[in-house]
Amino acid sequence: MSESRKTIVGTAVGEIVEKKSRFIAELAHVENEAEAEAFLAAQKKKYYDARHHCSAFVVGSDFEIVRSNDDGEPGGSAGRPMLTVLQGEELHDVIAVVTRYFGGTLLGVGGLIRAYSGAVKAALENAVYREVRQGFPVKVTANYNDDGKLKYMFRQQEILIMNTVYGADVETTIVLDPEAVDRVMAAVTDLTAGRAVMEKGEAMAYSLIEGEVVPE
Repeated sequence: MSESRKTIVGTAVGEIVEKKSRFIAELAHVENEAEAEAFLAAQKKKYYDARHHCSAFVVGSDFEIVRSNDDGEPGGSAGRPMLTVLQGEELHDVIAVVTRYFGGTLLGVGGLIRAYSGAVKAALENAVYREVRQGFPVKVTANYNDDGKLKYMFRQQEILIMNTVYGADVETTIVLDPEAVDRVMAAVTDLTAGRAVMEKGEAMAYSLIEGEVVPE
């Protein structure tokens, strides 16, 4: 229930140049192997005049499908290093395609490994990450005096806030990991001397995108 999956939103691009060879990395969120293959085909069409289109992808909540391809580069010098970068970030449902425009100078296997992995890292620096989690929403209704103390506690404990509604009282919906529900609800009761009213909702899946909670 408390497990989470990390992926990216949409696409991301990064580029590096090594000895006049251009390495253009494009990443995409994909839901299955067919989508990964379609993205690779699109990249080959987009950069039709390039020499190599190396790829690596990871698909599935448990990394069920893992593929890499050197596309004519020396074995193990492109696809595998790219895959290692994705796996190092523990990413799910992501494909990386690195297109190489040859610059006239051979880089050697070591140089290729650094270039292909470096291009993927450059693209990851431009990616928007999405983390899919499971948790419980808890609506906390408190008076305005208590709300300030509660918000401070939420910030200190890095508790996620889904939304806040201001009316006669303040209604703040927080999202808690399953193992944190009882502890946080007890802390809210103690902090407000029992004045805050709490309503625990049903278990839900949600995405965390740049700190924002988005219900699935």
